[in-house]
Amino acid sequence: MSRVYWPYFDPEYENLSTRINPPRVSVDNSSCNDCSLVKVDSVNKPGILLEVVQVLTDLDLIITKAYISSDGGWFMDVFHVTDQQGKQITDKRTIDHIEKALGPKGHTTEVVKTWSGKRVGVHSVGDHTVIELIGRDRPGLLSEISAVLADLHFNVLAAEVWTHNERIACVVYVNDTTSQPVDNPTRLSTIEDKLKNILRGCKDDNNVGHTSFSMGFTHVDRRLHQMLFADRDYEVSGHSGGRFSNEVDFPVCFQPKITIERWEEKGYSVVSVRCKDRAKLMFDIVCTLTDMEYVVFHATISSDVPYASQEYYIRHMDGCTLDTEGEKERVVKCIDAAIRRRVSEGLRLELCAKDRVGLLSEVTRILRENGLSVSRAGVSTIGEQALNVFYVRDSSGNSVDIQKIEALREEIGHTMMFNVKKVSTISKAPETSGWAKTSFFFGYLIERFLA
Repeated sequence: MSRVYWPYFDPEYENLSTRINPPRVSVDNSSCNDCSLVKVDSVNKPGILLEVVQVLTDLDLIITKAYISSDGGWFMDVFHVTDQQGKQITDKRTIDHIEKALGPKGHTTEVVKTWSGKRVGVHSVGDHTVIELIGRDRPGLLSEISAVLADLHFNVLAAEVWTHNERIACVVYVNDTTSQPVDNPTRLSTIEDKLKNILRGCKDDNNVGHTSFSMGFTHVDRRLHQMLFADRDYEVSGHSGGRFSNEVDFPVCFQPKITIERWEEKGYSVVSVRCKDRAKLMFDIVCTLTDMEYVVFHATISSDVPYASQEYYIRHMDGCTLDTEGEKERVVKCIDAAIRRRVSEGLRLELCAKDRVGLLSEVTRILRENGLSVSRAGVSTIGEQALNVFYVRDSSGNSVDIQKIEALREEIGHTMMFNVKKVSTISKAPETSGWAKTSFFFGYLIERFLA
C-alpha cells in the first residue's frame, strides 16, 4: 500500500474549530421541482458521512443523487432526496429533525432516539434487553429461536433478521412479562445456552454460532452489517453443498459491477459501483467502507432507474491506498456482500396482530410447517399491535406454491391481518426494502384491524 503522510491535529483544536464553525444544515425545496436538496457544511471528523447518510435513511428518505467533498478540514455535502412517493420533503417535523440531528446542537444517536416515527434503526422501545445472534442458516432456524424465547416467557418487542451466504444474523429486543428488561444472570445464562445449542444444530463446532446481550441502544442495520462482516460472510461458503440457500440470483444486467482504480495524481483509490438501485444502497456501501476503516474524501452518487452508479474516492485511515490485488479483491467482495444482504427474492408477507408473548413463535412455526424459509424479517411493536414482515422462499428452492399461501391465509387469517406481495430482482422499479414502506402499509392495516 502506498502511504500518504498526514499532519498532526490536536483533538482539542478540532473541538474548538467545531465551536467556532458550527455545522450548517439546510433543506432546499426551491432549487429542484422533483426533489429536496439537503446541504450539510461542517468541520470534518471521522465517520461524519455515515452519520449524515444514516439520519437520512432512518427517515426512509430516498437518496437519488449526492455530491460529497471532505478533503482537508471541511465537509461539504449535497443530497438530492425524496420521500417514498418520490416527492419533495415538505413535512415540517421531518425537516426540523434533519436540521436538529445534523446541526450544531444535534447528537445523532440521541436525536434519532426521540424520532417517534422510526420503527427500525436506533430503537427507543422502552425497557428491553438486546440479544444478538449469528450462526449458520438452515430451514426453520428462526422458528426454533422464537420457540425458545417464548418458552422462557421473553416478549419480542422488535427484531431484524438478515441472511446471506448461508449465514444468519439477528438483533432481537426483548423484555419479560412485566415489561422490564431481562437482567437476571441465571435467566440470561439459560437463554444463552439454549440459543447456542440451536445455532450449533447437529454440529459439534462451538464456533458455528454466537450469542451476546446488551441493555443499551444500537443501530440495527449498522449492527447487522458489522456482525456479518466480522463473520466473514463475504467469503464463499460451501457448508450446505447446495442443498439449502436463501441467496438471490441477480439477472446478468443487475449483477453488481465493482471496480477499483488508482488516481495517482491525488493519491486516491477510486471505487466504482454500478448495480440495481434500491432504498438504503448508499448507506449499506458507506457503512461497509467505514467498518473496513476506509475514509471517503469525495463521492458522486446518481440514480438512473433501474440502475444506480456510485463512485467513492477513498484512502485507508492510515493514509494508504489500495495497491495490491488482494486488498482490492477483499474490498470488492465486502461491498458486493453489503449490496446483497438486504435483497430478497420470493414473497413478502405482512402481518398485523395484537401483541402477545409467543406470537412470533406461532407465526414462524406455521411458516416452517408450510415449507417456507425466511430469508429476511422485521418485527416491531406499536402500542398493542405487533407488525411483522417476512421475506420467504420455498425451503426446497422452488417458487412458492400458491396453495401454501392459501393455507396460510386459512390458518392465520382469522386472528391477524395478512397481506402478500411478490418481490423480484428483475423488477424495473427500485426495491422498497426493510421498513421503508412498512409504516405506510401498516397504517392502513391497523385502521382496518381496529375498526
